[in-house]
Amino acid sequence: MTWLRALKETARAGLTIERRRLEPLVALRGAAGLALVVGVTLAMFGPVVAVSSAFGAYQAAIAIYQRSWRPRPVLALASGTSLAVSTFLGYLTASHLPLLLVLLTVWTFAAGMAWAIGTTVGVIAASNVAIMLVTITLPTSIAEAAGHAAVIAIGGGVQALLIVLFPVRRWGAQRDALADALAAEADYARRLRENPTASFDPEPLMLARSAAVVSPRQARRRPAELHGARGIAERIRPVLASLADPAVGVPVEGPERERVRELLAAAGTVLDAAAHAIREGKSVRTPRDAMDTLKKADTLALLSGPPRRAVIRLAALMDDVVETARGEGTGEETHRDRPPPHRLFLRAVKSVRAELRWASPVLRHAVRVSAVVCAGYLLGTALPLGHGYWAPMTSVMVMRPDFSQTYARSVARFGGTLIGVGVATAVVQGAHPGVRLSGALAVLCAFCVYLVLRTGYVAANVGISAYVVFLLNMGGEDAGQTVRERVVLTLLGGLIAMISYALYPAWETPRLRNRLADWLKADGRYAAAVVAHYAQPADVDNQEVRQALLDARDARIAWQDALARAIHEPVRSRGLTRAAAEAAEHALAQMGRSAMLMEAHLPEHGAVPVPAAAALAEALRQDTERAAKAVRERRSLKWDGVRAALAEWEDDDTVLSGGTALLAEALEELTDALDDGVRR
Repeated sequence: MTWLRALKETARAGLTIERRRLEPLVALRGAAGLALVVGVTLAMFGPVVAVSSAFGAYQAAIAIYQRSWRPRPVLALASGTSLAVSTFLGYLTASHLPLLLVLLTVWTFAAGMAWAIGTTVGVIAASNVAIMLVTITLPTSIAEAAGHAAVIAIGGGVQALLIVLFPVRRWGAQRDALADALAAEADYARRLRENPTASFDPEPLMLARSAAVVSPRQARRRPAELHGARGIAERIRPVLASLADPAVGVPVEGPERERVRELLAAAGTVLDAAAHAIREGKSVRTPRDAMDTLKKADTLALLSGPPRRAVIRLAALMDDVVETARGEGTGEETHRDRPPPHRLFLRAVKSVRAELRWASPVLRHAVRVSAVVCAGYLLGTALPLGHGYWAPMTSVMVMRPDFSQTYARSVARFGGTLIGVGVATAVVQGAHPGVRLSGALAVLCAFCVYLVLRTGYVAANVGISAYVVFLLNMGGEDAGQTVRERVVLTLLGGLIAMISYALYPAWETPRLRNRLADWLKADGRYAAAVVAHYAQPADVDNQEVRQALLDARDARIAWQDALARAIHEPVRSRGLTRAAAEAAEHALAQMGRSAMLMEAHLPEHGAVPVPAAAALAEALRQDTERAAKAVRERRSLKWDGVRAALAEWEDDDTVLSGGTALLAEALEELTDALDDGVRR
């Protein structure tokens, strides 16, 4: 992709506002908290302190919009406290440029490395650096700096208190995650009616699994309808696939296939009803026709073998889904315990240490952003424009570890700044609002920012820019003198950020083969674990299969994220064309799907073993590990061990034979997909 096209594609992301992602009540609560903090501090301490408190309350409300399963009050408190510490430390060094540059380097590098812990931590850390650059210019003494830091922390505390007193959609994030998982299963069931081998993206199930991580105290207070449904959703997917696939299910045509289509449609209806009920916190209303279809008396007489077993399991699972959505539960304890704080801290340190390697995109981002912020601050200070902090503030706000987000946010921020500053300046110069009216206008802008923050980055930046102008006017700054400076310095900060990525990139494209190899290796372990269970059903623990499945899902999502970022990069394929990548992705998805079909009918403990399955499982482990290495080294893939094991195959089990046949086809498809890259 060319640079011009890459800029065009990445800039589109900030121009679209999705109405379904607007949350007016949450935005109103955040704006009310901001108004309360600004009003009280303005009356008690004056406009300058009110400006500091406004930044603290504003940033705390921004933090709760980040994707996180932690309680929102905790995010608000953490954001306010960390911003207060950043501001105080920044002021201590503000009068000594060398010390300030050292602090900026260390603080910004740490903020860049925070992306290793997670997106939420990375965004909050970057925002703290950006706001620190503004707030350290407000105090005039150490005592005042401590006071400003205190009101910033209080602003975060007020937002946290409002979240507790006026909750909006309590457990809303967890409800949405679980409902999305069930809705994805419903969509999958409907697609299987027309395409019996349709693929399924496991990301909704993974998000639901992440949302289930709660503390013991939260687990006791969690709504009953959030208990058990995730585990049921996990079991539904393989049952749906095994019922629809002709390789292990019913023929492509005939009365059995028509009945399966009816069952899939009914399952989709039930799952959609349960998803809606869980999302809205209402009683589930399941159409009687759908449940009657799932339990028709003649279905078991019409079907036999694996399809018959799948229908029995599907009907039982649909009953469990309905009971769970009604809050009756399944008697399962399915929540995942959140580690205590000290273990979370150790895990965060481990995550950061894992990224301290030269090839890490997170480390390169940390180096890049710290260098850009220092360079931007020096340039902004040297230029005769004043308010030089705007350049580094822009840079740290737009820079992300990947190319597409950095460039999209740079373009969006400059466009939004032009509009926001222009409109706000016209209001200030035309109406000459006083301190109180400027504060009210700032709160109104903050409400607009909160409303569109999750969609439309350009629109959000219009509000952010206007918000800053009104705050500066409230604090006594002449907005007419800052317009040109802000626009020029914002453009400078965005350009430095964009140039830094061109000079010191962390492209995802060259790493695509490594991501693909990781996925292949994980899929091989999953398939081998499933097949091995048939060889020794009495000895193999289902937990091994479960863990292998989770690892395969993680590898698949990592590949998909990397591919999505690579598409927008102006970099050549370097041995893996887009066509080859798409074909390889399809082959590996089918490989995982074939293992899932076999997992849907895993034998119970005490079932008759299949000796040939042991040799196939071992061959899968060894061949996929060698193939993963071959993918990284751009060599042809060899499946000699798998072919030899399949040649000795004599088992007549429909599921196992059909699944292994699909597995062999997927491996050959993967080989064909990557041959083009090898020849190149």
